[in-house]
Amino acid sequence: MALPPLHAFRVFESVARLGNVSAAAAELHVTPGAVSQQIRALQVTLGVDLFQKRGRQLALTPSGSQLQRSVASAMKAIHTGVRQLSAHKFGGAPKQALTISIPQVHGVAWLATRLFTFMAESPNFQLKVLTSSHFHGVDWRKTDVAIIYGMPPWPGFWWRLLHGIHMTPVCSPQLLRGPNAIRQPSDLAYHRLLHEDDGSQWRRWQAEAGIPYAGESDVHFDDFGIVLQAARDGFGVALSDEVVSARDLDEGRLVQPLRLSVPALHNYYCICPDAKREAAEVSSFINWLIEEAASPPAPQAEPYNILG
Repeated sequence: MALPPLHAFRVFESVARLGNVSAAAAELHVTPGAVSQQIRALQVTLGVDLFQKRGRQLALTPSGSQLQRSVASAMKAIHTGVRQLSAHKFGGAPKQALTISIPQVHGVAWLATRLFTFMAESPNFQLKVLTSSHFHGVDWRKTDVAIIYGMPPWPGFWWRLLHGIHMTPVCSPQLLRGPNAIRQPSDLAYHRLLHEDDGSQWRRWQAEAGIPYAGESDVHFDDFGIVLQAARDGFGVALSDEVVSARDLDEGRLVQPLRLSVPALHNYYCICPDAKREAAEVSSFINWLIEEAASPPAPQAEPYNILG
């Protein structure tokens, strides 16, 4: 069998990781139709189905899972080789200064420990880390690369989707007990809804759940870290994603009382000014960051209650 074009495997990896053609198209800067065409051609060439529909998402078939493991391993090997070549090239050079901006909560939950790994693997980099969640909060006079929570386009900037996230209710385990225990979506009417936006994400979730908006007693904060802490302390229910809340869920500080998740209104992107994209230090960091984002997340515990 002739090997399909390597670009087809890149498209396949993106769809497999994100579970959505539109998200993969945004990441690859092509149209959804182009992504679908590449996947169809790859399936015809291989003679197997790689995906199956699961609601609005695409799930891998057993054949797709087998191919995804091989493709992810190959892409990681390529990224590692490029990074090692870059490190060798700059081995005798002065340290490369790089200023990055990260969202505070996302940075603590997902990126902070990974940055120490990057510095260990790339000793010629000197990192400075700033914090800001949104595009307009980033000081672009100082920042080389940023991770932001938002939605493109951003004229004059290059970007790449890092995490196509889904939002699910999270709360303290104590809210699963007592007369107002959360067992089904309608039980949210007895609890405060915590959020950092104008309530749009909660409205979207409740519409998907088929229940009326129950936000009359909701609480708005301008800092998502405070939202999560209030949820940990049992003061209400927040909507969070599988990236930011992974550790809280693993260690039992938060639980997912309901299975239903909905695509986030915004996602996490890696972004840098067009003028800096080809700089060696920027390119090296972005390649590493994309590789980290492509690594499969740790398995999550099943939610306590099931939304039928």
